[in-house]
Amino acid sequence: MPSATTLVWFRDDLRLSDNPALSAAVAVGKVACLYVLEETDEQRLLGGASKWWLHHSLKSLADSLKKHHIDLILRRGDAREILPDIANDISAKNIFWNRRYDPASVTVDKQVMSDLRERGFEVSSFKANLLFEPWDVHTNNDEPYKVFSPFWKAALKSNKMRGPLAPPTKLTAEKVTEDAGVLDKFGLLPTQPDWSLGFNPVWRPGEIGAQARLDRFLTENLRGYSEKRDNPQYDHTSGLSPHLRFGEISPFQIWSAVYAHAGGEPDKDGWKFLSEIGWREFSHTILFYADRLAEKNWRSQFDAFPWEKDQPAFLTWTKGQTGYPIVDAGMRQLWQTGWMHNRVRMICASFLIKHLLVDWRQGEKWFWDTLVDACPANNPASWQWVAGSGADAAPYFRIFNPFGQSEKFDPKGDYIRRWVPELSKLSSKDIHKPWEVSSSTLRAAGIELGETYPKPIVEHGPARQRALDAFKAIKKFA
Repeated sequence: MPSATTLVWFRDDLRLSDNPALSAAVAVGKVACLYVLEETDEQRLLGGASKWWLHHSLKSLADSLKKHHIDLILRRGDAREILPDIANDISAKNIFWNRRYDPASVTVDKQVMSDLRERGFEVSSFKANLLFEPWDVHTNNDEPYKVFSPFWKAALKSNKMRGPLAPPTKLTAEKVTEDAGVLDKFGLLPTQPDWSLGFNPVWRPGEIGAQARLDRFLTENLRGYSEKRDNPQYDHTSGLSPHLRFGEISPFQIWSAVYAHAGGEPDKDGWKFLSEIGWREFSHTILFYADRLAEKNWRSQFDAFPWEKDQPAFLTWTKGQTGYPIVDAGMRQLWQTGWMHNRVRMICASFLIKHLLVDWRQGEKWFWDTLVDACPANNPASWQWVAGSGADAAPYFRIFNPFGQSEKFDPKGDYIRRWVPELSKLSSKDIHKPWEVSSSTLRAAGIELGETYPKPIVEHGPARQRALDAFKAIKKFA
């Protein structure tokens, strides 16, 4: 009796190892693999940096599948129309995929599943990309948690963890002839100009790159993580966020690797890192239950916030020309590499929201377009956290002092020197506030404020007070 053919629909799970949908398909029989570049009115289109990553990630996945004599079928459009056609074309009996959690995609998946089942296909979805799915962890009142600490405590007690699955060693392919040029026709890579030239030295998209990044982090950078993770001059972050975003590695693999590296229970560095995985889990829970998290304030009283419509200030921020060295360093790192250190992300976001009073949604959109790890959960949840409009948000009166943050977390100015080279000759003391430096010192460093480096676009003290007044004005709506 011939084995059944299963169509595996890849989405944000671009890996062969620890891929439950793929493993289940292999157990059934022949396998065909599909990725759909979804373009629908309901779903958010990828930003430019994410498209760059996706192109290389799909190529890596296709190369891995090719070793098993499997072609990765690539299509673009509405998956609700594409999946039934592909399944019929290859005479598939089953369609498997791993679940995703943003409401728009959940709606699409439910419609696809219903339609396919009505047509007689066997359809199954699997848990693959979260340690704890949104409905796994809830309060005693069966409601989702709104604060991280009790969420994470409950999650760790839920006993819903599993070990990672090994990659399939033998895949039997359903023969499919796929045009080798489809990926290039997607047009995911930037041209005229190619602004991604700084990405290649930093990143290696794909499953192999993800595993290499994890191995390097565990052996070189996990030790001291809890103390050094906030210092951008050190390389003590994992750099795994884009690999997680596109599912080139799973949180189960990371969790298992941290435990294995520790030889048992992780130490404080290991647990601090795993708690960052926990924040990712929490953000996805928020996303699942939220109403348009990237568009609507999670706390409705922020609908009355008096945002400034200062487009010149916003553009100055995007270009890293605010006159605040730590902010400018972060924004330039983002543009050149598609990534920004997490502590600096908070500083830059706080500056835009609270010093410039620019709507957090504008910043979120900019990050969505320029981050290689632009995640539909982490990105808007983090922006709303900084704004105070989101879950477990920072209190309104917590306004980062960019100078204090710079002096505390980049005390020698090494991070600033790397990304704002026009300030590189200033001392560790002077580099944080160049406008307070004597004219003779500036001349010796080759700096002319307002020419070679901008003067601050706002003064910290008045900007802070303006923000406090604006936030107090909406307290009555709480």
